[in-house]
Amino acid sequence: MSELKHPAVDAGAVVAIAVHASDPMTGLGATTMLAADARVKVLADTDAARAEVIVVVEDDVDDGVLTSLREMRAESVLESPPRCVVVTERFRSDVLMAALECGMTALVKRSTVEGDELVRTVLAVNQGVAYLPPRLQGTLLRKLDRMQQDVLEPNGFTLSGLSARERDVLRMVAEGYGTDEIATALAYSESTVKNVLHGMMSRCGLNNRAHAVAFAMRSGAI
Repeated sequence: MSELKHPAVDAGAVVAIAVHASDPMTGLGATTMLAADARVKVLADTDAARAEVIVVVEDDVDDGVLTSLREMRAESVLESPPRCVVVTERFRSDVLMAALECGMTALVKRSTVEGDELVRTVLAVNQGVAYLPPRLQGTLLRKLDRMQQDVLEPNGFTLSGLSARERDVLRMVAEGYGTDEIATALAYSESTVKNVLHGMMSRCGLNNRAHAVAFAMRSGAI
């Protein structure tokens, strides 16, 4: 999540967005700024459940703002919850993880952002781009490292959500080895190999070995 790179946007695509602001005048100003661009459509509050991106405009991001954001995402009728662009003047690093859990994908400074930049950020976020200021990138990496050391590793897991044993088995499945060959190579019984795969697939909601391999590759585990 480095400097925000705005990808090329389909000129015919219009992104549906919802604006959230506790101050009505702030919300009106943000809505007016965004609605002036034909590439986005600002939805009425009654249609907010159809928003592809939520734009949150607040002086500070506190528990109340995060609660509202959770509720908006929970009410979404889309297959995937909407991503969120947070526009604020102050952002505390201690709420970073909670904000990311609430879908925050980009954070921009309220006092300096202009209309066109905000629209481009919304469009980029909708296409999967993420942006955090450098100081928060460092905070996030430190928190992930601490989570890896204090929570995941002691329980045999990695940030991918897979254990080292699951990764070893899946790597060999991906290379085309059968259960008996995997068992021999890893010094497991065949039942152990089957149990490892079954447990991982049940935990992650995967249908078969091919699905499990695809999941592991997408998560970067193998």
